[in-house]
Amino acid sequence: MKPQQIRDMLAQTLEDRRLSRGERSALNQVFEQLEPNQRELANYRSMAFDLARDAIDATNGPRVIEWLEDAVKLLHQATDASAAPVTAEALFSPGDDCPGRIRGLLAGSRRSVDICVFTITDDRLSSAILDAHRRGVRVRIITDDEKATDRGSDADRLAEAGIELRTDRSSYHMHHKFALFDGSILLTGSYNWTRTAADSNEENFVITDESRLIKPFAKLFEQLWDKFA
Repeated sequence: MKPQQIRDMLAQTLEDRRLSRGERSALNQVFEQLEPNQRELANYRSMAFDLARDAIDATNGPRVIEWLEDAVKLLHQATDASAAPVTAEALFSPGDDCPGRIRGLLAGSRRSVDICVFTITDDRLSSAILDAHRRGVRVRIITDDEKATDRGSDADRLAEAGIELRTDRSSYHMHHKFALFDGSILLTGSYNWTRTAADSNEENFVITDESRLIKPFAKLFEQLWDKFA
C-alpha cells in the first residue's frame, strides 16, 4: 500500500471529525499487514498532523484535536508492535542438541509444518515428523530427488505414511535447509537433517519468529511446492 493510500484512509476517517471503532479496527488491520518501520510510522503521524492542520477552524477545533489524539494514539500502538522484541536463537553442532530442538518444534506444532531440506536420514527427526502427522498437523516436505533415493533416506517412509512430499526432479540440487512451524516460527541454516550433521559436522541453524524473515521463506516454499507438483 502506497503512502498516499494511507493518507486517503486517514482523511476519510477525518470527514466526520471522529475515529470510529470500525475505522480504528480497519486501520489496525492495515498496519498489522504492512508492519511499518519507525520511519514510515513517523511519516504517517506527520500526515495526520497535516490533515488536522488543514481541517481545523474556529468551529470544529475540539473535534479535530480529538480525532488527532485518537489517530496518534493508534499510530503509537503500531510503533509499539513494530518494536516488539523478536524471539531468536542459534544452535551449533556438534555440541548443542540440534535434533532435540527440532523435535521440540515439531511436537509444539498444532496446524502446519513445512519442511524444505536437502535430505532427511535422522530417524529421531523422522519419528517426530510422523508424530506430528498422526496428530492431524498438515506436514509438507520438499527434498532433493537424488537424496530421496539414497540409502538411509526416510523420504519413502514418510511418503508411505501419507505425508505430502515433493522432490525437485532436476539435474541440480534442491539444497535448501529450512522449516516453518505453524507459519510463525522459522528454522534455517546449514544443518542437514542427518545423524552426521548432529554428531560430527560443523553445522548451524537459527530459529526466529521475525515475520519479516518468515514471509519470504513461506513465499519461497509455496513457489517450490507448486513448481515441483
